[in-house]
Amino acid sequence: MFPCTQCGICCKSLAQSATYQELDRGDGTCLHFNEQNGLCSIYETRPLLCRIDDMYEGFFAKEMSKMQYITANIMLCYQAQAAHGVPMDNRIKVINTVSGD
Repeated sequence: MFPCTQCGICCKSLAQSATYQELDRGDGTCLHFNEQNGLCSIYETRPLLCRIDDMYEGFFAKEMSKMQYITANIMLCYQAQAAHGVPMDNRIKVINTVSGD
């Protein structure tokens, strides 16, 4: 399971990817991002694109192990948090994937 820190950076960075264009409210932020609490307003019914674990099962399981996929997503998340100035203590924890499984 992806260890999301609920920082909202991915929800506020949609302009960086054409994949999320239909969710962009025009300023790079997701239509469903709640500015008041920093969470998704449709979390339980969010699109497949927003569900890392389900995306793995649906599209990446034949290409890589789940640990490789989660690790790649964690690294991207960590880099985005660092670029946005999220303090170290609040950033996603980078996991050690010795076995790669």
